[in-house]
Amino acid sequence: MTRSCLLILFSLITVSAFAQTDGWSVFAKTKFDAKYNEKAAEYFLFPTFSADLKAQEGKQFDLEGYYLPIDVEGNAYIILSKFPYSQCFFCGGAGPESIAEVYFKGKTPTFEPDQFIRIKGKLKLNDSDLEHGNFILEEAVLVK
Repeated sequence: MTRSCLLILFSLITVSAFAQTDGWSVFAKTKFDAKYNEKAAEYFLFPTFSADLKAQEGKQFDLEGYYLPIDVEGNAYIILSKFPYSQCFFCGGAGPESIAEVYFKGKTPTFEPDQFIRIKGKLKLNDSDLEHGNFILEEAVLVK
């Protein structure tokens, strides 16, 4: 393999690795504070989104991660995780910045547990509705 081919291959690998973590790294800048919720009578983590992340709201946002087989009533959305199921927010102790709700444009595709997928959708931030995650991708499409 020629030197120029190796440099191109290295560049593609580097760009791909950066793209895989970029969305999650922006989420990771979110600060969370525990606040008491009277209605639920318990503490919940509420986010304070970074300026970088707020600037992305309503725009197209790419995210790669693992499909989590969480039983969602009505299957209107899926959960995408930075980590596989055994290490995820729900089971493995990862933080709330490591998951996103994904609402697909049209019919929700079928995935296998821990299937690694890449999606693109419009970013919505949620800092108050306890029924939903903090990071939501709407009108999402599967990127192949």
